[in-house]
Amino acid sequence: MRVGVYPGTFDPITLGHMDIIRRGAKLVDRLVIGVTTNITKSPMFDDDERIAMVKAEVASIEGDIRVTGFNSLLMDFAEREGATVIVRGLRAVADFEYEYQMAGMNQQLNDRIETVFLMADVGLQPIASRLVKEIAIFGGDIGKFVTPAVREAVVNRIAERGLLQGER
Repeated sequence: MRVGVYPGTFDPITLGHMDIIRRGAKLVDRLVIGVTTNITKSPMFDDDERIAMVKAEVASIEGDIRVTGFNSLLMDFAEREGATVIVRGLRAVADFEYEYQMAGMNQQLNDRIETVFLMADVGLQPIASRLVKEIAIFGGDIGKFVTPAVREAVVNRIAERGLLQGER
């Protein structure tokens, strides 16, 4: 069985993430979506909320897709999951430089696991979770970048925390 891991913070999950998940699921027998906390980021949603959000969003995608959290080195997580492939999405040249460096480091940690890069759909390339949150915090409509359920969760979280900025 070919197992792939698609890691990320998914804070929040975007249509770009969904595109990579749909396409990645076709490349492997099982796709494990590893939801992690990046200590260099300040997540809007906690781990359990992000895992639940991703599970809800991928429920209708065909294939053997599992969503789980992890808080370890990616290659250790991939090894535990029995993965032979890491799936990564690329949007732009800046992504490639970062991902190329990470793939090289990961190969040094475990050369039995390959990294596969998928180019984001051209219409989804500009989408980044960080920008989605920023647009929402300033009262912009994020409906073009996330599903209605995720949009609602982001808008509600901003209201709960009193994060809405700009003129009202």
